[in-house]
Amino acid sequence: MKKILIIFILGISITIGACKQSDKKGTNVMNPVTQQAADLNKALKDPANFTTIQWPDSTFQDLGKVEEGQVVEVAYRFKNTGDKPLIFVSVSATCGCIIISKKPQEPIPPGQEGVIKVKYDSKNMPGVCRKNVDVIANTKMNTSHTLSLRVEVIKK
Repeated sequence: MKKILIIFILGISITIGACKQSDKKGTNVMNPVTQQAADLNKALKDPANFTTIQWPDSTFQDLGKVEEGQVVEVAYRFKNTGDKPLIFVSVSATCGCIIISKKPQEPIPPGQEGVIKVKYDSKNMPGVCRKNVDVIANTKMNTSHTLSLRVEVIKK
């Protein structure tokens, strides 16, 4: 057990060390990916960077009945209703039957709209299914949003 713990700690140390680079003066500088993650973390913690989001069509979609094996794409429209850029930190499915097919990669300017698209694969999923997609963004008060869908899968 001690060997596993030592190997784990060593792996973390190497990973952390690999994230740092030195400039010509010998000071530590983060690589671009690590810097971007740090910037996003700062945006989420600083209320001065918070904005608001509106989901014009709803965060819930009822897909009705589909035949087992069918793949259905769902679009969730949103609008940045605040005065700061809207930054999506994470858009993740709670189940392997949901595939995120389109999500914002760049900040959404104030007043602009966008879409998150997901595909639901009904293969081997007979019956009534309720699935969620978790969205984390730099929005005021509640930085987590849940996009939901309901579908009744008819067995072939």
